[in-house]
Amino acid sequence: MRIVGGIYRHRIIVWPDDVKHIRPTKDRVREAIFNALGDISNKVVLDLYAGSGAMGIEAISRGAKKAYFVDKNDVAIKVTKSNLSNLKINNETAEVLKMDDFSAIKSFINNNIKFDLVILDPPYALGEYQKVINALIENNLLNEKAIIVNESNYHLDLVGIECSKEKEYSYGETKVKIIWR
Repeated sequence: MRIVGGIYRHRIIVWPDDVKHIRPTKDRVREAIFNALGDISNKVVLDLYAGSGAMGIEAISRGAKKAYFVDKNDVAIKVTKSNLSNLKINNETAEVLKMDDFSAIKSFINNNIKFDLVILDPPYALGEYQKVINALIENNLLNEKAIIVNESNYHLDLVGIECSKEKEYSYGETKVKIIWR
């Protein structure tokens, strides 16, 4: 797997061997997502359910100011830290948190951290999209023009989320919904 754009373009990153529980986003899907997002310079990013960290690293490579990588899986945390270390991405630019989604949300509330870009790619069977997005909105963790990227294997019907624009893309079995607030 490789980074597809920005300053780390073509650099190789590793992914966990435990692909039963961790499913990295394919290069071509990452490229399409970031092309759809446009300029993300100086954005604060949340890569929730980070897996290998590929999405957050892609964001940093393309100019994001900081990325928070959250996963509760030990293997995912180890691989994300290894990828960040191999690319020499420092702690000022990337923060890795080993915790579940709602513990991370509580931590962000307590530390008054807000996001410009949120990437949600939970295990497909988990289906936490609506709950997580609601928690982010209700707890004022999204900046005014935040963007939310959801990756799943089915069409997402998210309700009660005010947005200025919404797009859904299909890449084989992978469905990506992007919401611009």
